[in-house]
Amino acid sequence: MEYRGMKKWRPFATMPEQYIGLKEMINKQSEVAQPVLTEEQMEQMNFTLIEALHTNKQVYLTYCITETGFIQFVDSLGDLFIFIDDVFELKNKMRLSELIDVRLA
Repeated sequence: MEYRGMKKWRPFATMPEQYIGLKEMINKQSEVAQPVLTEEQMEQMNFTLIEALHTNKQVYLTYCITETGFIQFVDSLGDLFIFIDDVFELKNKMRLSELIDVRLA
């Protein structure tokens, strides 16, 4: 018996939008309020981001949520950094001004 046209079931071959939706649900469960940071706190976070970038160390990032990842790019003047999150391994571009805290893991 021939089964032409049948496709193999692939349970993890879903659309990227589903992963984004799932990530948003996870993020909402651990939301953090945005505090006002001092200039010294912002400088320390920037220093930690740059250190993590050059040493390829994992960091804990807190913005509206807390997650872990690896820093890929930091532009202090452009108020931008890029990190690869630890859960979905997606590239995330964020503004430094949205960051609440960053610590080496």
